[in-house]
Amino acid sequence: MDDPVLTARELVRDRFPAARAAFLAGSVLTDRRTPTSDLDIVVLLDGPPAPNRESLLYRGWPVELFVQTEATWRSFADQETAKRNSPLLAMCSEGVLLVDTNGLGASLQAEARKRWAAGPPPLTDPERDRQRYSLTDLLDDLRGCADPAERVYLVSHMLQRASELALLARGHWLGGGKWLSRRLAAADPGLHCALTEAAEQAIAGHTSIFAAVVADVLDQAGGPLWDGYAIR
Repeated sequence: MDDPVLTARELVRDRFPAARAAFLAGSVLTDRRTPTSDLDIVVLLDGPPAPNRESLLYRGWPVELFVQTEATWRSFADQETAKRNSPLLAMCSEGVLLVDTNGLGASLQAEARKRWAAGPPPLTDPERDRQRYSLTDLLDDLRGCADPAERVYLVSHMLQRASELALLARGHWLGGGKWLSRRLAAADPGLHCALTEAAEQAIAGHTSIFAAVVADVLDQAGGPLWDGYAIR
């Protein structure tokens, strides 16, 4: 396939000749690129068809288009920041600037980098307690689980929740799917390795090490919480 940056720039020129700004982001720009990596492209327009999201094939490349106006860009960034998981800020802060009309692209990239570096909103005490309670409950379920099929689901769910709690307790951004793994690997390589290796053992039936690593995550976030927990 063609060079991803050149292809993305041509796509934007063909599909969005009036684009005010455009960014190419994602694994395709890194050494994590695989044969199935797609082109993640953020495009800024003055109006319709923005806001819009579209998946397509272009010159052999799978493409994910995220089309925004300047106003909806900030609205989406605010919504994602409140969820502590902002693919939009990540794409614009880390991506390649393809198009920049009158400095809008550079301005948005600077804003994205500043907001990304600042991190997500800190956990409130009720949010932290809810995370601790949920993971404590799952840990108890795992300790009593005798069904191999249920254990697979429990371990998978616990791996996600423990990773999220470890990130949130330290003020790091969340991610979905492979990006959750990458966020934790960047924030704490040792914990990432310990959790993932122990999770594989736990799925196979050897749960003690995984339970111990999850318990350590809980301890770092304030400890297990179950008896006396209430939502008011």
